[in-house]
Amino acid sequence: MGVKFIWGEVKELNGARKTASIKTMFSNNIDEVGFDYCIICSGCNFGPFKPMGESLWFPTVHEEARGHSDWKHIDERYLEGRRRHVLEEYQKLTDLNKKQATVLIVGAGFIGVEWATELEHFFPNLKITIIDFLPRCLGPLPDGAADYCSDYMAACGIKEFYNCKYDPKNPEFWKQIELPNGADEIYVCIGVKASNYFMPAETLSDKGPGGGGWIHFNKHLQVTQTPGEIGWKPSLGGGVWADGTIYAVGDCNYGCIGEPGKWEMPPVPKISYPGEEQAYHACLNVMKMENGQKNKLLGPEDGERLVVTWWPWGAGMFATSLGPHDACFVAAANENKNSGYMVNWWIPAALQKEITGDRPEIIETTKIDECRDRWIGILIWHFVHHTPVHLFGRGPWFV
Repeated sequence: MGVKFIWGEVKELNGARKTASIKTMFSNNIDEVGFDYCIICSGCNFGPFKPMGESLWFPTVHEEARGHSDWKHIDERYLEGRRRHVLEEYQKLTDLNKKQATVLIVGAGFIGVEWATELEHFFPNLKITIIDFLPRCLGPLPDGAADYCSDYMAACGIKEFYNCKYDPKNPEFWKQIELPNGADEIYVCIGVKASNYFMPAETLSDKGPGGGGWIHFNKHLQVTQTPGEIGWKPSLGGGVWADGTIYAVGDCNYGCIGEPGKWEMPPVPKISYPGEEQAYHACLNVMKMENGQKNKLLGPEDGERLVVTWWPWGAGMFATSLGPHDACFVAAANENKNSGYMVNWWIPAALQKEITGDRPEIIETTKIDECRDRWIGILIWHFVHHTPVHLFGRGPWFV
């Protein structure tokens, strides 16, 4: 594909010089790599109660984070290290299953529900309890999906407690969830945490999920200074950073433009589809700038020829697994509470989302096929990302 790949960690991104300081995998020295354009796709971390957002759901790869890791003995930068951690966690769960241990899952969003139901299926002797601060599972998703998942968990013997704040140091909390002696194992499945350690402070938020640290951006996905800095314009956020040549897409950015009640782009869920869509928009803008249509962004009137990103229709689609043989699929959700519709459930949704027996799930199989540059995957995902008419979302009607 004509791509040069550097395996290493970016320690600093310098917008003035347009360079990235990179510590490569097999060296203690820092290499400096220059660029004309840069697209930041660094994602985010989870585990809000850990100093650097460490969790089971995401490998611990950053140098600073590895020093604080709960599993320092494993280097998850390597495939073998990630495999060892998975096997270590599997063995721990096997031992817990043998002694019929109690497990508490904090957070009943789609990640918490998936983890609870997977544990119940593969480790049936575990006594599982799931809690959430909200009045029901699946947070802002529609009642139909929440009821479906709650009924499934009740049928499996998973205890649910809602309107419940996680307070592990308070004995009354444990009595409230009917675990007076505590839990043998706790899994925290709530929240996200920024991991933009390589970015200068003037580009990062001081607020937001997990305590802030998210990259500010404008409607063209260009990295900006913190709103309120010199050059700030309400329609663009802060003044552009690095002449508008650096873009931030997906989970690493602030996720919204504007403010409640005056959104230019409401908060976008930190899931895979919006990241792909935003990356496509950023690539188009890089090509437009390189072709001489845009050299420097000065104000709203000068940015009209660049692509304006939008709240993508795929950001409202959530597939929640309920073990390997059941699931539910929600479409058309948005930032409003209880929005969207449960359009698919049971075996059809499981085939779409999960692996049932020897039948591979549709989403993962076709996406990998596209990444391998094979025609079936390319055709399917081309039309997903080039939908002629947006049925929901906030993109232009015809795209």
